[in-house]
Amino acid sequence: MRVLLVDDHQVVRRGLRTFLEVQDDIEVVGEGSDGAEGVARAEELRPDVVLMDVKMPGTDGIEALRKLRELGNPAKVLIVTSFTEQRTVVPALRAGAAGYVYKDIDPDALAGAIRSVHAGHVLLQPEVAGALLSQEETNGAGGRGGSLTEREREVLGLIADGRSNREIARALVLSEKTVKTHVSNILMKLDLADRTQAALWAVRHGLTG
Repeated sequence: MRVLLVDDHQVVRRGLRTFLEVQDDIEVVGEGSDGAEGVARAEELRPDVVLMDVKMPGTDGIEALRKLRELGNPAKVLIVTSFTEQRTVVPALRAGAAGYVYKDIDPDALAGAIRSVHAGHVLLQPEVAGALLSQEETNGAGGRGGSLTEREREVLGLIADGRSNREIARALVLSEKTVKTHVSNILMKLDLADRTQAALWAVRHGLTG
């Protein structure tokens, strides 16, 4: 896996690089010191995963996330930050982050998180999931599960279990194209923006295995 580090603190970048470079399956291909540089380097290097801080001078991590999505950059972005406030967590996930972890995460757990988001899973620490669930409750999302077909509910449950489309297809003996169609229908019916919201909706409504 090719990984790009984006953080305004050189010491943090150095520490991450030192740890990640001893992982057999992870290659650190570059660094960025702010969001703008991170976007430019992501476009240049085309990493598989970007480790992105949120609070940075100039272009912050959330704006950088939005820019990457606008550019159609396929990199999975894992937010690695010390900020725990809901007003930071929720916008980052809305902007397209594949995961959100804190800088005090165990190093081995961080490597596992990188592998998880690279595989297409949604990765949230429990308190982060709680923050987003709280936001969803405030916004009144939910209560529309009755419009889902039985197959869509199965797919949604597997999304909540952290399965990628390929893994869902294998589990339900479907094509990946069919799974993608089910996912799109689920998001439309529940008026949700992405897989993260879908996973949390499923957790809240007891659809997990």
